[in-house]
Amino acid sequence: MSLSRPNASAATLTKNRTKDSVCPFSGMCATCLDGCPGICEVGKSAYRGKEVIYPQPFGKTTSASEKDYPVDLSHFNIMGTCVGAIGIEADSDKAIFPNVDISTEIGGSEKIKLRVPFIISAMGSTNIAATHWKSLAAGAAISGTIVTVGENVCGMDPDLELKNGKVARSPRMEANIKAFRDYYEGYGAIVVQANVEDTNLGVHEYVIEKLGVEAVELKWGQGAKDIGGEVKLNTLERALQLKKRGYIVLPDPEEPYVQEAFKKGVFTEFERHSRLGMVEEEAFLKRVEELRKLGAKFVFLKTGAYRPVDLARAVKLASEARIDLLTVDGAGGGTGMSPWRMMNEWGIPTVYIEALLKKYLDRLAAKGAYIPDVAIAGGFTLEDHVFKGIALGAPYVKVIGMARSPLTAAMVGDKIDADLASGKLSREHAQYGETRDQIFVTSGELRAKFGDKFDEIPGGAIGVYTYFERLAQGLRQLMAGSRKFALKYIDQSDLAALTKEAAEVTGIPYIMDLDAELVDQILG
Repeated sequence: MSLSRPNASAATLTKNRTKDSVCPFSGMCATCLDGCPGICEVGKSAYRGKEVIYPQPFGKTTSASEKDYPVDLSHFNIMGTCVGAIGIEADSDKAIFPNVDISTEIGGSEKIKLRVPFIISAMGSTNIAATHWKSLAAGAAISGTIVTVGENVCGMDPDLELKNGKVARSPRMEANIKAFRDYYEGYGAIVVQANVEDTNLGVHEYVIEKLGVEAVELKWGQGAKDIGGEVKLNTLERALQLKKRGYIVLPDPEEPYVQEAFKKGVFTEFERHSRLGMVEEEAFLKRVEELRKLGAKFVFLKTGAYRPVDLARAVKLASEARIDLLTVDGAGGGTGMSPWRMMNEWGIPTVYIEALLKKYLDRLAAKGAYIPDVAIAGGFTLEDHVFKGIALGAPYVKVIGMARSPLTAAMVGDKIDADLASGKLSREHAQYGETRDQIFVTSGELRAKFGDKFDEIPGGAIGVYTYFERLAQGLRQLMAGSRKFALKYIDQSDLAALTKEAAEVTGIPYIMDLDAELVDQILG
């Protein structure tokens, strides 16, 4: 249940001196040697202090927890059957996996249509997200799904224009939205998120009124951390600029001794932190109403892996406000700058929080309350995860939120583009050819669709689309095996728990007890 190396990780660039003899609960070497340079987290903290809290190198990596939770998605198996078909005629010539419908839609009175049941959750102001944003947004549009502009994008824009303390213009936000709209085909949406600082800056007012954004998201939290968003700043000028804009910047860039230490190279990065949000029922309901009056057609809510009472609060308020999509992010995931130990040791992990989520939604549904469409996020990467996430939360979970995995696809696609441009193609990619068309397996269909415009599509966007196409086919295959030919037919009966603990947590039957009554009917 613990980290295998609690005092050393590739995430923090730390390791143990005695690789084969480590205290299992402290993570320290069994013999801590006087004279060791300090390569574990404790040792490195002696000279780099709070820098070691965060994954490294910042801006070049994405990170997720290493903690092995007692119950995760691998503790369930998908159940197939050899009889019948649901959602299609039970005919072997018709009930084939290419005919499985994985399209869906979300929303209240109005709907956002999606070609696939996975969305790209919020990517905020981190360097890695900014570097690959165009690819993520274009890839989402081509795939026909949602991508969310995360927190602090306007606030971090070097060219931000303010008027009376509110956003008047943000070239970065404009570019982020344009990257999606350039390839938008009527499916999916570009969503803009807001945290405390964004709300203070009037980000939602700006994107709705000036940029015509129709979908916005209020953020209470995320699964990777229990505090506000964080990034690092590598110049004194940026640190001063962001403190002036109202952010918490550490160490204080206005202190003369801090400026002197930075100039001497004692440290090379400042930390920018967002404030903690304070959820109040009346204020939340009022804000949702304000956004709709401003012109927002869709209002989403994203909450993190907080304690059960906060999940209940999110579910109840999402119902009262008639939220169009409630995203619940389980602990363990992450994309940006989250404290490493926090990422591993706080919050409710995904399977547990989804089990609670279904229980709470069932209670509201029994009362006839409005039930918002739901997305579950937190470590989902492949098609079996998508199936299990939808099944565990059926009938409420309509889409799966992903962040790290589409970002990985974008990074790989962008690397291929960069390597082709420099003439230094990696051996891994060169084995498939020397051109984009040869390396990307979806190039034929995309070139047929976009013509010469295919050459303008970022390699990272092709990477996202190709990754999503793989997920789509894999999901169709799994669904066909379960004889479910549309997403709405997936439910908890399609799963079996492999351990009694997994069964206890979720209510999914233990695999040795599955179908017991039907077995008795057949065997007498």
